[in-house]
Amino acid sequence: MDSELGQIPLTTIDGRACSLAGFAGKVLLIVNTASRCGFTPQYAGLEALHRQFGPRGFAVLGFPCNQFGHQEPGNSAEIAEFCNLNYQLSFPLFERIEVNGEHAHPLFRHLKQAAPGALGTEAIKWNFTKFLVDRSARVVARYAPATAPEKLAADIEALL
Repeated sequence: MDSELGQIPLTTIDGRACSLAGFAGKVLLIVNTASRCGFTPQYAGLEALHRQFGPRGFAVLGFPCNQFGHQEPGNSAEIAEFCNLNYQLSFPLFERIEVNGEHAHPLFRHLKQAAPGALGTEAIKWNFTKFLVDRSARVVARYAPATAPEKLAADIEALL
């Protein structure tokens, strides 16, 4: 794993410190999520991808974010409860973060720099922006919020 990317500190939704180094050698789909968004039903598709490809070295990583329409207002316990009750998520969730602006999490700063959006802009436009990362921790694709998770299966398969 890219040592810089692997050293970025993360905190799981239940408060444990970790880093991406724990996911070294895996293909990752990193997503900023929200519980009260029109795209929230994508949790089901993300979970399906995680279950389908997980045994082959793939993981979805969810990062709740409240920067878009205040669609993730809850604390970590409330977010985890919502996801477990409504989507029975088995993929890792992390503490709520910011993805844009001066307080943007270093992980998302790295992702946005490595894979700018449309017209070369780095800013994330909305919840459920997705970044596909290969086994060497290279960001290979960025997907818009409206891109359904099931449409990513072929791209994930190609990296496994």
